[in-house]
Amino acid sequence: MTGLCDAVTEDHDGTVIQLEVTTGAHSDIFPSGYNTWRNTIACRVTAQAINGKANKAVITLIANVLDLPVSSVSIISGMTATQKRIRIDGLTKPQVHERLLANGDKKDSP
Repeated sequence: MTGLCDAVTEDHDGTVIQLEVTTGAHSDIFPSGYNTWRNTIACRVTAQAINGKANKAVITLIANVLDLPVSSVSIISGMTATQKRIRIDGLTKPQVHERLLANGDKKDSP
């Protein structure tokens, strides 16, 4: 999955992932692709976007994929939107990129 690194940035507060979420999917998958036009990494969760269930599922899935505690992953913008910015504490941009590529190789792109 080329381009994943372009959707990951670093600032003084940590590493940020630009994400595009699909809710109500058949399975939870992250990363599930890359949108070059929007510069976002795709994420699919089975949870519905009701009462924050999908946001919780996104945070849990990303934490599992990046091998981090859930407390190290937070949504910093897009709480009610499909496009979100996710803050990752405890990993640098190269570390996030490495883990995304390692996990992305195990998945089929849509």
